This record gives sequence, structure tokens and C-alpha cells, in this order.
Amino acid sequence: MSIEAAELESRLALACDMARSAGRQALAFTADIGALDVRSKGVQDMVSQADEAVEHGVRSTIAANCPDDDFLGEESCGDYRPNPERGVWVVDPIDGTQPYLCGLPTWCVSIAWFADTRVRVAAVYDPNADELFSARLGGGAHLNGRPMHTAPIARLDEGLVGMGHSNRVSQEITLAAMHRLLAADGMFHRCGSGALSLAHVAAGRLAAYFEPHMNAWDAIGGDLLVREAGGRTNEPVRDVNMLLSGGPMLAAAASVWDAMTAVAGLD
Repeated sequence: MSIEAAELESRLALACDMARSAGRQALAFTADIGALDVRSKGVQDMVSQADEAVEHGVRSTIAANCPDDDFLGEESCGDYRPNPERGVWVVDPIDGTQPYLCGLPTWCVSIAWFADTRVRVAAVYDPNADELFSARLGGGAHLNGRPMHTAPIARLDEGLVGMGHSNRVSQEITLAAMHRLLAADGMFHRCGSGALSLAHVAAGRLAAYFEPHMNAWDAIGGDLLVREAGGRTNEPVRDVNMLLSGGPMLAAAASVWDAMTAVAGLD
């Protein structure tokens, strides 16, 4: 697939517009959060009518603007059938649904476009702070239109490390990584949204982020943000077949990458 820079810029602009619109829609639902229809998808894994409504809106916009593209959303992932010949929009309408439903501000909208084995554009929007994190492959990363970069630190004890956990992995894996981090004089931070945490790594607020398993819709937007901001990642998704499987997610400022691979147990 040949992808011109102008096409990527167009898709990035669309991703940013959709992320802002979706974020405003999700934020509007919080005016009466108790009235939302909510159901469980598993331990500490919830979905609400807000998630579904926001995803439906994004999907409709993509269908109108990019009718030849595929779509993979968290709330409709069962509909997706990988097609390596087509680009695919990967969307988490509300990443951090549990904090969202608890009235906490640590959630976001994540939208990315994946084509030809790479994440090409990404937009992560935090409507509570009105912060739009965006990136295009080879075009750098930006926060509200201004260039952003990973933290200028030399050691893990100079910053905070975001960590995540889900019931898709054993507690022992996460606890072992936390133990290694503390032994290295680091300190963990958890906000409940992996996508937002990755954006904060890209913006230099967190030194790194590790989660033993992340789904693609949570991970790949932030993955591109970090790499375009000068950091390093393990690029957990490298082909369309991996979009449904996900994997371990590690992202860090380049200066602490080696230390974080040891913490994560990925060295």
C-alpha cells in the first residue's frame, strides 16, 4: 500500500476532529452518569451506553469519510475480520471506563489508523483537560499543536512509571514488575487509562509505562505518540492479525529504556 504524506495529514486531521467530538460527547454523558445503562464485561471491565454511543458516532464518521477503510472498535471488535490490503481505524471510545463511571477524570478517547504493518496516525484526547495528543508517523508528536517530547531524565528514580493490569494476565506478572521497579528506586503510578498514560509518557510527564497485556485499541495510538516524541516502545502490534490479540506494552523515554526492559522482564 502506497501512502502519501498528504493522505496521512488528511487522516490525522480527521482523527483529531473525531477525537475532540467524541470526547465532548462522552463528557456530556457525565452530567447524569448515574442514569447510564452499565454492564460488566469481566472483572474491573465495564461498558456503558456512553461507550457504545461514542463508538457508533466515530464509526459513522469514518464510514462517511473513508468508506474503503476497515474499523476495529473496542465495543464492536467481534465484527472485525483482518484484511491486510486495507487500512483500519482502531478506536477506544472511552479508555478508562471504570474511572469514567466513578466520576474520575482519568479517561480519554483514543483513535489510530493502522496500515501496511504500522500505526500511521494517532489522536488521544483528554476532554477533562482539553488536551489533544497527536502524531503522524515520521511527522513528530504534538500536544494541542505544539511539539512534545519524552522526559529528559537519566534514571528511573527521577520520574514516575505508569503501570497497568488486567485479568488477562496473572497477578504475579504485574507484581513481579512492580517489585523490580521498587528495587530500582522507581515508583509506580496508575490512572486507570493505558492510552492516557502512554500520552503522558510522550508528553514527558511519566518516565515510562508498562502493562503486561494491552488490547490494540488501548495501545497503538499511544505507542505512536511515544515513538514520535523521541521515546522507545516494543511496538506490540505489527500486523493486522495482532490487532485482535494485543500483547505486552512497554514505552519509555529512550534514556531509561534499558532499565525499563529489565523492570518489565522483557530484556
